[in-house]
Amino acid sequence: MTTDTPARLLQLLSLLQTPREWPGGELADRLGVSRRTVRRDIDRLRELGYPVQATLGADGGYRLVAGKAMPPLVLDDEEAVAIAVGLRAGAGHAVEGVDEASVRALAKLEQVLPSRLRHRVATLQAATTPLTSGDGASIAPETLTVMASTVAGRERLRFAYRAKDGTESRRVTEPYRLVSTGRRWYLVAYDLDREDWRTFRVDRVSEPFATGARFAPRELPTGSAAEYLRQSMYRQQESYEYTVTFAAPAGVVATRVPAWMGTPEPLDEHSCRLRATTGDEVRWLAARLALLEFEFTVQEPAELVRCVRELGERLSRAAGGRAGTS
Repeated sequence: MTTDTPARLLQLLSLLQTPREWPGGELADRLGVSRRTVRRDIDRLRELGYPVQATLGADGGYRLVAGKAMPPLVLDDEEAVAIAVGLRAGAGHAVEGVDEASVRALAKLEQVLPSRLRHRVATLQAATTPLTSGDGASIAPETLTVMASTVAGRERLRFAYRAKDGTESRRVTEPYRLVSTGRRWYLVAYDLDREDWRTFRVDRVSEPFATGARFAPRELPTGSAAEYLRQSMYRQQESYEYTVTFAAPAGVVATRVPAWMGTPEPLDEHSCRLRATTGDEVRWLAARLALLEFEFTVQEPAELVRCVRELGERLSRAAGGRAGTS
């Protein structure tokens, strides 16, 4: 029997967070208390903001439903380790869709993990070898979690940085946002020594350190960190315009095309066009387009048309087909 009320409430909450309905009698047996005590504990959880729904009947059941706000979760050891490993794997290799919110979640989770669970997470991470793009852009999840914490806490960040030409420097910044392009993570921050905004490739960052010094956020020159990064990348490297049409409605394509690739424009109910400027390597863009599940046609530039054709022929040969056939 669980006599400690806080401990019993946590145990009850852990049971209710399993997606099923729990009969009152079963909950009482699990907790070693009376059904009346279960009802009182359910009322306490409701007072704390947990939306517990009750069903009528001889053995009235209880289940946790979606509410207006996200209440704290209670995870057992295996669940916490599984989530941490998944977030670390995604964050460390800039998987598309794993954005700053995921990194903040990882930072919060790892902050409260007991040392024994942190060791399990590190062991599992070390025992796995992810398939990456081979460009050496993998990142230590700890680097991202430190950065995410300073962004959320408006705390100055100090780190060592290696530029594209190999030049080493020390930076003290006011971090603004982390941005993922699908292949790499970037930090948009105000560089205090250079008195200007800068973007930093996170895989070139080492020894990140949260200084503890708070700051008031400055106004970014552009509307968003993603737009600032896009403009910064265009200034640093040669860019080109491309035009692609898709045999699918614009609204459908927009849900599958990442924001950095541009916004599809409708041509009619069943097709759309994507016009954008990018500094990405042409072969990478060709491969990215091929991953979309829509039929598409590249109008320009000629180099992208050639890369898509070559990629299609190579994939056809790999599948045992004949190159140059539809």
